[in-house]
Amino acid sequence: MELTLGEKIRKLREEMSLTQAMLGKKLNMTQRKISYIEQDKYEPSIDDIRAICLFFHISADFLLDLPE
Repeated sequence: MELTLGEKIRKLREEMSLTQAMLGKKLNMTQRKISYIEQDKYEPSIDDIRAICLFFHISADFLLDLPE
């Protein structure tokens, strides 16, 4: 079973032992926004995706399930 975008972000965050508030601060987002993204209740903008990819050193292809 493939993970959703939100599940991937949550997993990456947890692997770095970050709280939602800590990640939000690093990405200049609120804890609530991180929570909604992780629950797939909010679709992140292109700028949000870029910030997430740069922070975690991952490709957008991985995050969005695109062929590499």
